[in-house]
Amino acid sequence: MDRSLASLAAIALLHTSAFAQFNPAVESAYTTFDSNKCRHTAGRDVEDYGSWLCPGYRGIPVRLAAGDQRMYVSFGRNAAREPAAGETIDHFNDVYKGTIEWRLERKPNGKLEPFATILRWNYMANVDDANASGRMLVVTRLGPGRVCHVGYVDARANPDANELARKLADEKARTFRCGKDKTQTVGKSAAR
Repeated sequence: MDRSLASLAAIALLHTSAFAQFNPAVESAYTTFDSNKCRHTAGRDVEDYGSWLCPGYRGIPVRLAAGDQRMYVSFGRNAAREPAAGETIDHFNDVYKGTIEWRLERKPNGKLEPFATILRWNYMANVDDANASGRMLVVTRLGPGRVCHVGYVDARANPDANELARKLADEKARTFRCGKDKTQTVGKSAAR
């Protein structure tokens, strides 16, 4: 009898674990952008390169801004006023074009709503060392509410960077409190 219960418990545990890894309520959609094809607003100062407005998933605005060898990416109708508009990664970086992974949650009405993005940024940790460059996946929380960085995964140091970023987005983005919760770096770091 004890063996039967143990077997049933083991099967239930495996089933629960498999279900946790496959969540049919969360999906991905992908959009691309190229700042050369987006609406550009020139900057006002020498180190202000301006901003670009690009279309994203279902027309959600994607706002890029750059200055002093660093970029900022924000999302939504109020993108310029969201916390993400002032957040960047360490080191010189750029993300003038790329692919955005939108993490989508299926609502009870069946509609898919984005709750986070994953975007690969380029960085250079040391301008005198070409080996000190790499890619960083940035997980950004979307509304309702505020738009801000949730965390980072170094794509150079982690062969499973995409999976780590999806896990971070799925587990933290929906409940992350911009301005209160601390961003996380997940996995190993290759930046020097």
